[in-house]
Amino acid sequence: MNTPDAHDFLAVDHDLTDEERAIRDTVRDYATAELLPHVADWFDAGTIPDPRGVAKGLGALGVFGMHLSGYGCAGTNAVSYGLACRELEAVDSGLRSFVSVQGSLAMTAIHRYGSEEQRQEWLPRMASGDALGCFGLTEPDSGSDPGSMRTRARRDGSDWILNGTKMWITNGSVADVAVVWAATDDGIRGFIVPRDTPGFSANVIHKKLSLRASITSELVLQDARLPGDALLPGAEGLRGPLSCLSEARYGIVWGAAGAARSCFTSALDYAESRTQFGRPIAGFQLTQRKLADMLIDVNHATMTALRIGRLKDEGRAHHSHISFGKLANVRAAQRVAAVARGVHGANGITLEYPVMRHMLNLESVATYEGTEEVHALTLGQVLTGTPAFR
Repeated sequence: MNTPDAHDFLAVDHDLTDEERAIRDTVRDYATAELLPHVADWFDAGTIPDPRGVAKGLGALGVFGMHLSGYGCAGTNAVSYGLACRELEAVDSGLRSFVSVQGSLAMTAIHRYGSEEQRQEWLPRMASGDALGCFGLTEPDSGSDPGSMRTRARRDGSDWILNGTKMWITNGSVADVAVVWAATDDGIRGFIVPRDTPGFSANVIHKKLSLRASITSELVLQDARLPGDALLPGAEGLRGPLSCLSEARYGIVWGAAGAARSCFTSALDYAESRTQFGRPIAGFQLTQRKLADMLIDVNHATMTALRIGRLKDEGRAHHSHISFGKLANVRAAQRVAAVARGVHGANGITLEYPVMRHMLNLESVATYEGTEEVHALTLGQVLTGTPAFR
């Protein structure tokens, strides 16, 4: 009987199809060759110096909106998209977020709720990376409770006038188009806001200690005037933006497994090469216990991601399944990152190794697109039938 592979201990990837393996390998090879050599410097600098160059490369790879059909999108299954997210976040959470915001948030909103004219205008360019998008839902005083948003849109003849502020918006200052959600007299609606819209501006948020290899912005709308056809006709109420968030959260389920795998792999390699007291620290009982605990978390996370992906492809994934995966996998990845940092000793706090970078990034991943508390209460509501958010 063959000894299990330390990097796929339960042979989870053996359950992938040939096409899924090919997509996994293509994204992994690209991310390792083109992104990994630079990401520590980007993290250190607190930005992506050439976001459009990165976008063009990812667009050529086909990962933007890859789970969508038509308009230049690849039309893959959910598992394939998840695998791409895993390989990107194994490099850095900021890169998975870059792809997720473009494809699962902005492009999905336009694909699912936009008019045919809006789809034709934006989706092909976004799929290729020629145009960047962002998603404006969160506000300074409205995070976990998006229904309390203060951004307003009012009619002015055939136009719309938008006023408000959106916060923590990935890609906001480099986006060519923003999908902005605003309260109207008829409920919450979505709007396509091109970057050159008068009254619209985006300001970069600096001094972040997490997701530093990412561009995060504040969107400001001051009497921003939009034509009537800027409205997303198919989205009414919170169901529209929340359904897009569910798509992005699904990517996090896989992405967190990638971050955990990266930390575990680094810790295993380091333990086998780091010598203390005359032998590699991998030979000490306490280190082996740490490696075993990390191994279990990484494989549980991967199994969870694949199972939810299969449910999604079968049309049987409930939003609570994705909450389960986001809560469980991010928590597991945080445990792995913390233990891996300890295995690396003082070296673990440097950018020479990925663990502290992942550890810091996961603090943001645990918060955005639904905090741990929100996902726990989502599961609690499904279990008891009683909502406890208020």
